[in-house]
Amino acid sequence: MKDMRLSFEAEMTGLEPDDWLARLEEIADDLGYFEPLGKGHCAAFLDAGTNLLVTFESIEPIQKFNEAAEPRGFHYAKHEGWSHLAIISEGDSWYRDPAIYRYFDRLIDDGFFEDFDNVLFHGVHGGGYAAAAYSVAAPGCTVLAIRPQATLDPRIAGWDTRYTAQRRLNFTDRYGYAPDMIDAVNHAYIAFDPLQRFDAIHAAMFTRANVTPLRCTGLGNRPDAALNAMGVHHDLIVHAMDKSLTEEEFYDAMRARREYGPYLRTLYAQMIKTGHPVMAANVCAYVLRREDDVFFAKKLQELKNEGHAPSKPLKHSAA
Repeated sequence: MKDMRLSFEAEMTGLEPDDWLARLEEIADDLGYFEPLGKGHCAAFLDAGTNLLVTFESIEPIQKFNEAAEPRGFHYAKHEGWSHLAIISEGDSWYRDPAIYRYFDRLIDDGFFEDFDNVLFHGVHGGGYAAAAYSVAAPGCTVLAIRPQATLDPRIAGWDTRYTAQRRLNFTDRYGYAPDMIDAVNHAYIAFDPLQRFDAIHAAMFTRANVTPLRCTGLGNRPDAALNAMGVHHDLIVHAMDKSLTEEEFYDAMRARREYGPYLRTLYAQMIKTGHPVMAANVCAYVLRREDDVFFAKKLQELKNEGHAPSKPLKHSAA
């Protein structure tokens, strides 16, 4: 089998946004194409193998959170040989721009997506919304949307008191209501933390039979960052691409939470909040059996002072 992995050095760290975009254009022009989409968006395509990863990302989070300040798909173009289409936003636009509509219309007319064996639409937050909304352009594709919104139309999602500025965006025209756009996808995976009330309500609006909810309980309002830190995000993308991702596989992967400090702190806080001090003590003891931790040592001592000891001692006495 021909090796379709692309070999290039992106060199995108430490750049100002305009310089970062200029570098993205250089790379895409060399390996595929680059196309501005209106004032605040662009498309960058890397031409490689017959798997296509379509991502929706904003410049600031890419520079702040992504490895080497690269669009997420660059890793897969270099290491997996996947083709990559990155739709890049200069701000929190939820990708609601007629220029993007026209671009996807043209891809449909050109039969662009038909050239690939597998197509995965992926995004986080507003990019997760867009991944679901624009997936209608590629029937039979797969969607992996992390913490997506169904819409910000205040007539439907007026209960969501966040993103007040973005409510003025038009969510009623083409590619608008994300749950309606996934009818023709092979499968859509909607990942969210059910403890985040607004995120959970949005996720519940994706009700089609081809949807699998992936409950990232305790990972907070940046589940993508937690999945990255746990080493899970990459595997989810790979298995979603080859259509082998299952709920069982996801929850097996989520066992990594047991070694993830922020999750354990969230679990401790949840036990305190819901009136389960012994369970909170058990969380503290679980961490302290593995390693020294000032936070959990302090909290366990406080709980012991209140008469709430863990179910099992930290150390077993010698016989």
